[in-house]
Amino acid sequence: MKQARMKWIMVVFALGAIMTLGACKKKVAPPPPPPPPPPAAPTASLSANPNTIDKGQSSTLTWETTNATDISIDGIGAVQPSGSQQVTPTDSATYHLTAKGAGGTQEATARVTVNQPPAPPPQTSSSDQELFSQNVKDIYFDYDKYDVRPDQQAAIQADAQFLAQHSTINFTIEGHCDERGSTEYNLALGDNRANAVKNALVQAGVTVSRIKTISYGKEKPFCTQSNEQCWQQNRRGHLVYGQQ
Repeated sequence: MKQARMKWIMVVFALGAIMTLGACKKKVAPPPPPPPPPPAAPTASLSANPNTIDKGQSSTLTWETTNATDISIDGIGAVQPSGSQQVTPTDSATYHLTAKGAGGTQEATARVTVNQPPAPPPQTSSSDQELFSQNVKDIYFDYDKYDVRPDQQAAIQADAQFLAQHSTINFTIEGHCDERGSTEYNLALGDNRANAVKNALVQAGVTVSRIKTISYGKEKPFCTQSNEQCWQQNRRGHLVYGQQ
């Protein structure tokens, strides 16, 4: 009787242990999966070759991006994720690329320097001496005369008008003669002719202090042939820039 009771106690104990072990081995719920990684950030590069050009020349822009779905370059617009394009800026310019994607925004720039052509040289006006030579005319005389002929009055007035417009120019009137007559006679005649032109210009408004006279007589002929056509060229009051 005692043994039977002990067996019963052991059976009960064993059943309790089994139930306890069964309870301990109950399944645990698995942990939740980890969150997905964040989207990769875009990358972007932009270069210009050559980066220095003369005005009118072209440069090639080259770009490369990753992880971007919206790419644009200022002044060009939307572009592919990678590529190249020629540009011809008229002035130095900085090109700006923007690459946008799920992971954010990335930017890149490239500078193109444009060398401007040198400025044209300033327009220089003719010198006073050149203008004098182009505009002032000689005064011609009849044989053995030193009075200013009527047909030379227009030349006197034109010379005076030019000299009035260029009041800083000083000048010399040379008296010349043809080859006929003595050296002494022609020196005196040449002096009279130079002074006749001087007086006519002064009467036309030219300041006397600007004028110097000298006679060369027949010593410096403009024409060396012995005929009337040539002699006419030598009978003159010759106006020369500057006071000799």
